[in-house]
Amino acid sequence: MSAADASLSSDHAVSPLDVEAIRRDFPIFSRTIRGQPLVFLDTAASAQKPRQVIDALLEFYESGYANIHRGIYQLSAEATTRFEGVRDTVQRFLGAADRREIVFVRNATEAINLVARSWGDAHLREGDEILISAMEHHANIVPWQMLCERVGSRLRVAPINERGELEVGAFEALLGERTKIVAITHVSNALGSIVPLHEIIPRAKSHGAMVLVDGAQAVPHAKVDVAALGCDFYAFSGHKLFGPTGSGVLYGRLPILEATPPFLGGGDMIETVSFERTTYAPVPQKFEAGTPDVAGVIGLGAAIDYLETIGLDRIELWESELLEYATEALEAIAGLRIIGTASDKAAVISFVLEGIHPHDIGTVLDQQGVAVRAGHHCAQPLMEVLGVPATVRASFSLYNTKQDVDALVKAIRTALELFA
Repeated sequence: MSAADASLSSDHAVSPLDVEAIRRDFPIFSRTIRGQPLVFLDTAASAQKPRQVIDALLEFYESGYANIHRGIYQLSAEATTRFEGVRDTVQRFLGAADRREIVFVRNATEAINLVARSWGDAHLREGDEILISAMEHHANIVPWQMLCERVGSRLRVAPINERGELEVGAFEALLGERTKIVAITHVSNALGSIVPLHEIIPRAKSHGAMVLVDGAQAVPHAKVDVAALGCDFYAFSGHKLFGPTGSGVLYGRLPILEATPPFLGGGDMIETVSFERTTYAPVPQKFEAGTPDVAGVIGLGAAIDYLETIGLDRIELWESELLEYATEALEAIAGLRIIGTASDKAAVISFVLEGIHPHDIGTVLDQQGVAVRAGHHCAQPLMEVLGVPATVRASFSLYNTKQDVDALVKAIRTALELFA
């Protein structure tokens, strides 16, 4: 991944992570599973939470809780200040030009639906085209299919090669005057493949298309700069970023957000309301109807602070080392085939074992205290392209160790013995 994409390789020297110290920040790792230490390898689905995030939630609920924006009393003013302060944090975190470009949502799924429903309904018509890739999560497929059903647009799919890499030439060949938006993942949740956005986005822009990036799998692993990327929208979920569930972000370029109609109607997104007509609040408030998950947003801010204190460059380096170690160890297991071998990938390994269903593998691994994901990973069309019904997915993060990899390998060998 290039610097503009948020590189997973660092050209400058960085100090190594103290992984054991990091693990002590996560209370979950003090427990055992069936008498064995927890080996958590499902961060791609949802990350565990550090004490710093848990404490931020607890402190807000215990001594700072109030609704935001509407109260004139001290608690409400304090809560509003904290909530809006996280908007500044996210702006800095993503490299956005203006704090108003940060819209709080429940998750990346809601962010993509917001764009498809509000921007899409306003701008797409019959015969227009939406371009996605073959490795998209359902959250970046279904909203666009629904849009196509509403307005008569056409969904087109850029292919991937046998390694799980986007075919850039084939992608460009699908671009045309009818392409209104490109909606593409930054990092595949099922394969770990990193999409070369530094190549994709300029090509899309040269054809006049808008670009939405699903960054849910990218922001926990590397520094993302939306200005350098040049995308129009960028979405991510807080729960994959070590923050609470129910928190998420849609970044959108300010002129586009200002010209986009609201997604939901109700309190806090209005300027004036009468029975005759309603006028809407300015961006971003017009997209944030109703009482938000105030605590969740505050927890998201704490999670970003936590990651930035550690250093995303250090996290990248450690995860890259883990990926290399795990790939070599798994490739040595007879009958195991890694699905997704892109030359540029995040710390995600999907695999199948000859003759054993992934669900059975996941069950046996769980008996050994190893938590992995088994299934289609909300990417059924991708599984069809790959010719497999499902895979086992091990996803690594800043709190994982090489001992976790060794435990995974040992558990897989146990599964092989059981099903021999």
